[in-house]
Amino acid sequence: MERQATISVEDNVVYCRGAWTLPNLSQLERGGRTLRWPDTTTILYDAGGVTAMDTGGALMLQQYIDGVPGNGQSTSLQGLKPEFEQLLKNLKGLVIQAGRDAAVHDVKWIDRLLRVIQSRQASAVRALAFIGESTVAIWRSIARPHSIRWKSLMRFVELDGVRALPITGLLTFLVGVVIAYQGAEQLRKFGTNIFIVDLVGISLLREIAPLIVAILIAGRSGSAYTAAIGTMKVTEELDAVRTLGISPMNLLVLPRALGLIIALPLLTVYADVVGVFGGMLIALGELNVSFVEFVTRFEEAVPVRHFLIGLGKAPFFAALIALVGCYQGFQIRGGVDDVGRHTTISVVQGIFLVIVFDAICSILLNWWDL
Repeated sequence: MERQATISVEDNVVYCRGAWTLPNLSQLERGGRTLRWPDTTTILYDAGGVTAMDTGGALMLQQYIDGVPGNGQSTSLQGLKPEFEQLLKNLKGLVIQAGRDAAVHDVKWIDRLLRVIQSRQASAVRALAFIGESTVAIWRSIARPHSIRWKSLMRFVELDGVRALPITGLLTFLVGVVIAYQGAEQLRKFGTNIFIVDLVGISLLREIAPLIVAILIAGRSGSAYTAAIGTMKVTEELDAVRTLGISPMNLLVLPRALGLIIALPLLTVYADVVGVFGGMLIALGELNVSFVEFVTRFEEAVPVRHFLIGLGKAPFFAALIALVGCYQGFQIRGGVDDVGRHTTISVVQGIFLVIVFDAICSILLNWWDL
């Protein structure tokens, strides 16, 4: 049976004896705390009495050797059996390598953080440059209408406006039905059925219809812009366009942006009409408010400014959606996978910016009592 492990100081020599194994580590740790270390220039460790040693014991011995309490003292080890000495060397190598790996990991983490920050800064600079270039190009095209590619512009009005009428109408009709139905449940309790007109009219015209249409178009047209431009970049069609001396901004961005700026307000008006009609049907079925009563109350209770506010947001929503979609298309660097990734990013960013802009408008208009 192996005897207990001890560490003691005799004649300024630190003697290590017994089984330096895992079950005896607590005993060795207590002995080390009560030890009076030699006050000499070199502390000598005599490990000839060590009868057994495992990784835990080797780690404890290495900690004692490295943790000399005195300042400027050196250490020396003698008497340790060759197999235990080899274990101690292997353990020391592992500790040193772990320290190096930790240091390298810390450096890599800092490098990754710096690369992320630099990437975000570069992306912000590119986005600002794209916005500036697009703004200048739009103003130049407005000042010189003959430079606009009208055929291409009208094609995008058809694609993003006319062909979006079915889904836009269905969605806003259902939203109008839901708003009216939920409001009817509450208004019926207080006998104020006629106020369903105020609820449906103001909420749809001012906020919900423009926002729903913008979100729908961001998912439908914004993603299409990114995919189309990104595919052209992957297939090197953009390089061919530049080689021919044609500006990609005038060819690809302006027709899409101007077409959407024209189409989205028209879609908003259409959504207002269809959404209010859905509310009228529920008002008739649930609250017995006839179409004549609804229209009469609508003219009295819903000021024109609510319609104009909702309509005024639409061009800004369109510009945000178009610019984000086109910008993400130009940022594609890889292959088909990169096209899909940037298409997703364009939809998320477009919807996010639309909602943020709508929230800012709501706050400002509330401050101005509009």
